[in-house]
Amino acid sequence: MTNNLRQNLSLFLILLGICSCSQETNIVNYDVIPMPQEVKSTGSGTYTLSGQAITIGYPEQAKKMQQNAEFLAEYLQQITGTKASVVSGEGNITLALCGDIKETDGYKLSVDEHGVQIHGASEAGVFYGIQTLRKSLEATTNGEDIALPFVEINDYPRFSYRGVMLDASRHFMSVEEMKTFIDILALHNLNRLHWHITDDQGWRIEIKKYPRLTEVGANRRETVIGHNSGEYDGKPYGGFYSQEQIKELISYADAQHVVIVPEIDLPGHQLAALASYPELGCSGGPYDVWCQWGVSHDVICAGNEKAMLFLEDVLSEVIELFPSEYIHIGGDECPKTEWAKCPKCQRQIRKLGIKGDKTHSSEEYLQSYVISRMEKFVQSKGRRIIGWDEILEGGLPKNATVMSWRGEAGGLEAARLGHDVIMTPNTYLYFDYYQSKDTDTEPTAIGGYLPLELVYGYNPIPEGFDQEAAKHIVGVQANMWREYMPTASQVQYMLLPRINALAEIQWSNPASKNYNKFLTRVDRMNKKYEALGYNYATHIYDIKRSFESNSKDAVLTMILDKLGSGEIYYTTDSTTPTSESTLYTKPIAINEDAHIQAVVIRANDEKSRIFSETIFISKSTGKPITLNVEPSDNYKYEGAKTLNDGLVGNGNYRTGLWLGFQDRNLEAVIDLTEVQEISKVSFNNNIMKSEWIVGAQGATVRVSEDGENYTTVAQETYAETVDSDKNGTETHVITFEPIKARFVEVVIKSATLPKWHPSAGKDGFLFVDEISVN
Repeated sequence: MTNNLRQNLSLFLILLGICSCSQETNIVNYDVIPMPQEVKSTGSGTYTLSGQAITIGYPEQAKKMQQNAEFLAEYLQQITGTKASVVSGEGNITLALCGDIKETDGYKLSVDEHGVQIHGASEAGVFYGIQTLRKSLEATTNGEDIALPFVEINDYPRFSYRGVMLDASRHFMSVEEMKTFIDILALHNLNRLHWHITDDQGWRIEIKKYPRLTEVGANRRETVIGHNSGEYDGKPYGGFYSQEQIKELISYADAQHVVIVPEIDLPGHQLAALASYPELGCSGGPYDVWCQWGVSHDVICAGNEKAMLFLEDVLSEVIELFPSEYIHIGGDECPKTEWAKCPKCQRQIRKLGIKGDKTHSSEEYLQSYVISRMEKFVQSKGRRIIGWDEILEGGLPKNATVMSWRGEAGGLEAARLGHDVIMTPNTYLYFDYYQSKDTDTEPTAIGGYLPLELVYGYNPIPEGFDQEAAKHIVGVQANMWREYMPTASQVQYMLLPRINALAEIQWSNPASKNYNKFLTRVDRMNKKYEALGYNYATHIYDIKRSFESNSKDAVLTMILDKLGSGEIYYTTDSTTPTSESTLYTKPIAINEDAHIQAVVIRANDEKSRIFSETIFISKSTGKPITLNVEPSDNYKYEGAKTLNDGLVGNGNYRTGLWLGFQDRNLEAVIDLTEVQEISKVSFNNNIMKSEWIVGAQGATVRVSEDGENYTTVAQETYAETVDSDKNGTETHVITFEPIKARFVEVVIKSATLPKWHPSAGKDGFLFVDEISVN
């Protein structure tokens, strides 16, 4: 928003305050999400819409524009309590197409003395202008006037594909719940719903030619409790969408300019299909719809022509049903163990003349054959495939679009190779990850840590990236895998308000980003969610903390901050803070172990969630630390200082409190800033065997007084992680004879994956937190 517009708004508010008229007036605020490309004031005046007499005009005989007008009328009724009239021709709000707007989905929203005009390059562009107007308005009482300052908004999206993936296989959502989800996408200017409707845990789409897919494959016997705990709830679970229901949802989404992109995940994640038709698998079964989470080793038989024809038959019905340009065929997480011992698959490998090499095994090239065959089939029907980034392995047809989920590298490389790419890296856009480090107070999630700020900071096209290749990055998507989101309400909680950051990544100019200003707009959106009855997470109102180290009066000083009004009160002795506790007025000095709790108390005694943090102080806490070897790309977080910040990570290795190293050792040097006596070094490991995270192989401690001449004071070797070891954290304590030193070098050796591991011999991950020196 320009300064002139803000000044005009301020002047108008002052004038309104001294006005003696009795009619209440609702002021428009054009600070919306996603932030428009350009908002400029066109004068000091305002146009008033009477809450009792709003007409919305659209071009005669234009069905899509009439739909847009009816949506706007419905939105205005939600906000004002009064329904606007929809008329062909002009109204005090007029909708029209404009050929001068060149950008895809672009629009121009202008307010002057004649009223409100929303012009779009297409009906979709007009719809996004409507959303901007809708989000500019605050809820009013019946009959309240709406004052719109004169403005011109010129806007268009950065990316043409703006989506969210919703997993309906692990847990089912009703048609009405799906419609609400589509409403939420439209509110945020998203235009793609990637619908994951088949997987090991359930087949959710009716296929006429194969009725057992829903008779058998849509139903699992029971569901595992928690993170594959071995305990089950004993309750049958099922549900699927008939083709008529799918047509209903496609039509509903189309009216809001949302395209549903279906995903039939293949050749892996097919256990529900195999349970329905066991002859399609390598062993012939019997198979059961999976009752646990993860990746099944039972996949469709790539050497069975009947199985390949089955996939083509399914895709045929999907293509007939869904009008989307893209058909998603998955291609991710397909274990090759069954193919390696299947006579049919090995015969197919020989028939095709496939040879393994240093880059890929023959079975991996066999998957490339399946993907290429399905790509040709889909293309013959006039459509294009999308696949997860594993489809790059073994070669890929040029026409295929890659969805990059395993970090950013695969997507960027695919763009360099000339493939269209949709960026959806798990490090920034997996909305099944926790939103808070305080996971004990959150609904159970898959793990990870993805707060709003981290999502907002993502740029799908890195600075300096090749401009020609960048043209192939056509979209951005967030993913919602639903192992731990059983209800629609929980889906909303994990989506809102993170979808606001996603919307700005997809739509707005990255050069205009400002996180603090963004938060004030999120606060406004949260009020809209409340009015619409959506379940949203409130973490932006939690207390935020940061640290400064080596201050004059303490080892660490903790700085607390909050959004909005209210006062912060805190304790340092583990007691629950109240308005009688210490009022926070300056950073908290910490020079010994402390458990700090804090709360924001606002008007009417409204309280934030309790902030809680335990700090452990050692001789190394907050001291200068350097790494001789950088952590792995996705696990660098705040770098070396993570290892001696006084905070100890929990079992969630993605909270930013752990650093991860693969194919390299951890080598850290801590400067204690003065020579002093030490006799102990300790550090923590995180173990998560299914994620390739195993314990350290060993550790070495060397010390020096001058930073040049080092002496080894301890060297240890640790037992190999075994299959029966529990996931979680372990602490290693290394003691040695007291010695005087200023510099402490710690080398922690990473390990390869043990023989019992499914990926034995490959480099494991080493996750380390909090190196303490005493």
